[in-house]
Amino acid sequence: MSTKQRRLPREVREQQMIDAAIRVFSRSGYHSASVEEIAEAAGISKPMVYIYLGSKEGVFTACIHREADRLLETVRAAVEPDAAPEQRLWAGLQAFFQFVADNRESWIVLYQQARTEGEPFSTEVFQARCRVMEEITALVVSSTRSTEGGLISETDAEILAHIAAGAADALTDWLLAHPEETPETLTRRVIGLAVTAARRHTPAEPAGA
Repeated sequence: MSTKQRRLPREVREQQMIDAAIRVFSRSGYHSASVEEIAEAAGISKPMVYIYLGSKEGVFTACIHREADRLLETVRAAVEPDAAPEQRLWAGLQAFFQFVADNRESWIVLYQQARTEGEPFSTEVFQARCRVMEEITALVVSSTRSTEGGLISETDAEILAHIAAGAADALTDWLLAHPEETPETLTRRVIGLAVTAARRHTPAEPAGA
């Protein structure tokens, strides 16, 4: 016996489509995946996918935007504004790695696939990566400041932030390839490189000073 498909609010239906698309794209890849597969995975008709998200390119772009937003929201929600700088850095990085561990299909689509597909996805991913890296950079910079004059210079703090942010990004691939690793151990590795190095670093005196 057939049943009439229950009407859902547009936002709910759209999120269901993106959820299904992420599963399909992560399994089949962008080029091999089809709108028919996405519609079937979402339990809707193919025309509905086009009505809500347009072409397959539009579906893939929607996945990139939403997952970048989710990652940023996860990191921000984990950071307590009144916590000590090192605690904010720890919480933010651990939330970053935990998101990857808990959303492997999302990460495969957001970074591993999208960054290799060329335009327009490479630009979309670049912008998403910039947003995520800026968030991590802000955490690292704040953790290396001191109210008593600074552990290191502002410029050095920013350089160290980019190094730590890049390390965090690179280590997510390691996390995907080594499921025995945990977000906690990866956070410890990155903070060990960032904060400890900042505390031990002393800028060299200019020649002749």
